[in-house]
Amino acid sequence: MASSAFMRRWMRPEVYPLFATVGLAVGICGMQLFRNISTNPEVRVTKENRAAGILDNFAEGEKYAEHALRKFVRNRSPEIMPSINNFFTDPKY
Repeated sequence: MASSAFMRRWMRPEVYPLFATVGLAVGICGMQLFRNISTNPEVRVTKENRAAGILDNFAEGEKYAEHALRKFVRNRSPEIMPSINNFFTDPKY
């Protein structure tokens, strides 16, 4: 009885975008958590790595900070839709 009420309330086509948005957000958070645990030079999961103390490994930190997405957007303008922004701000149109 309770499961059918749940299905009638939440499994409607109107809530599919909500499920997709929340699923995407959870996926992004999980990806970032995995990235931090696996590649962050300041996170040490194993006991041997934790015993090493503080390491001055600047090359590994630079590699972590300068990831592929940051390299891709480095020389681009910080606009989401540059053609629409130029249309409304450029006086020659």
